[in-house]
Amino acid sequence: MSFTKIKPAEIGGNVFERVGQQWMLITAGDKSGFNSMTASWGGMGILWGRNVAHCYIRPQRHTRGFADSGEYFTLSFYPEKYRKLLDFSGIFGGQSGRDIDKVKASGFTPVISDCGAVYYAQAELVLVCRKLYSDDFKPENYAVPELSGQMYPSGDFHRFYIGEIIEVLENK
Repeated sequence: MSFTKIKPAEIGGNVFERVGQQWMLITAGDKSGFNSMTASWGGMGILWGRNVAHCYIRPQRHTRGFADSGEYFTLSFYPEKYRKLLDFSGIFGGQSGRDIDKVKASGFTPVISDCGAVYYAQAELVLVCRKLYSDDFKPENYAVPELSGQMYPSGDFHRFYIGEIIEVLENK
């Protein structure tokens, strides 16, 4: 298998299925240090005249520090055979990079992109993103106030990240 660069408009599949059901890994950091986590919230589209992707990270996740301090992040998608690793009780979904070496535990092979972002050789699709904007959800901004209490009873609001998709890699 080898990666081929494609245009964002050539991404196949249904984004709702990819993100919400297949899940993705958010990876932030660079070769000096990085972390990855499973996510099922995010999307792709056009913003500010650019192809963008967005994702969400809670404050307690180890990946968040890397996303905050870094310029780039990747969103990557995997074949079904890796589901147990991405599962919310698996290496990437249920374990913290503070406590274990996820690369060693998963057997995944990190790849460093031209810009320094990290992804894994096992991915079938990778979006390399340059961070454009980030902010936290704020309780006072909910148009449907009960969502704030339902989703965040302990006040651990997600931070959202919007990144320009600067490279799309497909692994065939």
